[in-house]
Amino acid sequence: MSNSLKDQLASTPLFGGNASAVERLYEQYLESPDSVAAGWRDYFEAMGDPDTEVVHSAIRDELLAETRRGRASRQVTTRRSGKPVTSGEKQAAVSRLIQVFSLRGHQIADIDPLGLMDRPLPGVLKLDYLGLAESDMDTEFFTGGLAGTGDERMKLRDILSLLKRIYCGKVGAEFAHMSRARERLWLRKRFEQGAISDTLGDDERLWILEHLTSAEGIERYLHTRYVGQKRFSLEGGESLIPLLDDMIQQGGASGIREIVIHGTSRPY
Repeated sequence: MSNSLKDQLASTPLFGGNASAVERLYEQYLESPDSVAAGWRDYFEAMGDPDTEVVHSAIRDELLAETRRGRASRQVTTRRSGKPVTSGEKQAAVSRLIQVFSLRGHQIADIDPLGLMDRPLPGVLKLDYLGLAESDMDTEFFTGGLAGTGDERMKLRDILSLLKRIYCGKVGAEFAHMSRARERLWLRKRFEQGAISDTLGDDERLWILEHLTSAEGIERYLHTRYVGQKRFSLEGGESLIPLLDDMIQQGGASGIREIVIHGTSRPY
């Protein structure tokens, strides 16, 4: 065997994959030189004076223990101190909570007055899914401008209550599918502000319900009376009827004398 091959064979144990084993062997040599094989003892002796070396495993263990103690201390401070200053991770979790409610809150909206629908809470809306817990309920977080609150701080309990009021009330809103961020954010802002400033009385609510029912009724009549006939359906646009009626009434009260509704159609 040539000398070059012998040198390569001799250095085989020093490959990177054996680093941890060689390091343990070296620490064993530092504690008791006679406990290692003669070949390794000669190799380690050639590296220098063992009295100047320090066992590194003990230092690593101490650093790891210190890191764990510091992490546990930060968790206790965040969860039990009750101070308004919170960790960045908790604040990020609250921001995600607000975003998730705006995207998925409609799935548990209270739109079934008879209570016949089973609407289980999606996992993404649960506190533990986002890294929050009941112990965080009285901790204050930034609201991120939720419903016009600006840079205010609110307790998590109040933020959650506000989110449920806006996105899980009698009206649900689903607009996450909109690709244009500007339009999506505009709708979100208007929906949030409208949900917290709802001043409609019982008479106004009944008036809206009457128009919605009439729109749905004529839609069903046309569908059953003229089966298979080509027509432009109102399906999904019933709310446009009371909206147009209110706009016309408000316009008349403001002095508008004439309103023209112009529709266009394209040939198929």
